[in-house]
Amino acid sequence: MNHQIIINRLEFNKYVFAALLQNTPDEMVKWKSDDQKWSLLEIVNHLCDEESEDFRCRLDLTLKDPNVEWPAIDPASWVTDRNYMDRDLIESIDNFFNERNKSIEWLNSLEAPNWKSSYNHKLLGAMSAENILANWLAHDLLHIRQITSLHWKYLANLSEANLSYAGDW
Repeated sequence: MNHQIIINRLEFNKYVFAALLQNTPDEMVKWKSDDQKWSLLEIVNHLCDEESEDFRCRLDLTLKDPNVEWPAIDPASWVTDRNYMDRDLIESIDNFFNERNKSIEWLNSLEAPNWKSSYNHKLLGAMSAENILANWLAHDLLHIRQITSLHWKYLANLSEANLSYAGDW
């Protein structure tokens, strides 16, 4: 695995997220396609919390001492417990990008990390540092897809047009 390619992609994804989130109409910021889905505002705040409290933190612990218990996280509950919907989108994006910048700076500062270092996750089993790094990027990609889907659904809802000419979603 080429770790630097993944790190570079994590850094570049900041621009992908910026493009997907900039100039968002006010009425779309908190819009949901249904009650079980997240809004753009919730997604951005989730990304920010995951950046610092999940991926960066857990990767750091795994590299330093894989026997140290990971701190508990509950991303699904954070959405309501941390009042994501009451936050400002621009401030939330800035917070996420600040955390991403810290992550990239930290990742690029690592000197000869042991990417094979492995934490024994209670549910998933052995999780190597490089597996965590790859999943960090996969997490980005899942949310890029989620945001893109939300844009498509918002357009479909807003326009009430038949969008089949564009192709199959």
